Amino acid sequence: MLKLLFSGMTDPGLVRSSNQDAYHVDPQGRFFIVADGMGGHAGGQEASNIATKTIHQYLEEHWESDLATADILQRALVLANREILKDQKLHPDRGDMGTTIVVLAFRTDQDEQPWCAHVGDSRLYRLRGPKIDALTEDHTWIARAVREGELTVDQSRNHPWRHVLSQCLGREDMHRIDVQPVEAQPGDRFLLCSDGLTEELPDTIIAAHLKSIRAVESAAQALINSAKKHGGRDNITVVIVTLLLDIANQDTTGVETGFIVD
Repeated sequence: MLKLLFSGMTDPGLVRSSNQDAYHVDPQGRFFIVADGMGGHAGGQEASNIATKTIHQYLEEHWESDLATADILQRALVLANREILKDQKLHPDRGDMGTTIVVLAFRTDQDEQPWCAHVGDSRLYRLRGPKIDALTEDHTWIARAVREGELTVDQSRNHPWRHVLSQCLGREDMHRIDVQPVEAQPGDRFLLCSDGLTEELPDTIIAAHLKSIRAVESAAQALINSAKKHGGRDNITVVIVTLLLDIANQDTTGVETGFIVD
């Protein structure tokens, strides 16, 4: 029996007048979504909200189907892209809107491991013991340049093109959706986040907060507070999911949200 402890939180940060991020935490702990919209105040908010709503509704409707989890996630993101394009045509004033997306799904009646899907530079991390790993690869110009040896990691940190996306939802030419199984074990802690967090905090500080603060809601708030302390130049959204096993022997004091997944 697997128990997930989870919490999500979003904040506009200290510079932006609006929040163009969106997230969804399934009350049953089946799936989690973070989206980071772009394209102006109304456009960014609309794109991230359309994507989040479309994906969570599609997952709800097809959760019990015979489709493989990878296919469900792929189709959900393709549909979200289509819905954003449809809205662009109806509202030309937000014709350049788009959004990143990252989804983590625990379809335990079908799969031994969770699955992730993402487009753009919102990320999924896994903390295991003291070690944190980014499980998604940013769809950005800068990530490609580092991967191909054109830039070093240090050069990329302050490069003027570091925010240029190579893929996002809301584009006719959107052709890359990364869908992958995620290796997970009891004790792992997962973090879905927008780049408002990762632009302000290095992975070492993110890991320190995830390790030192047990309650998921408190850890989420600490990450947002830390990102704001380090500048808060963008909207900040985090969703934390912790995996526990043998719940009879677990002390859940201070844990705000949880659900048992059979």
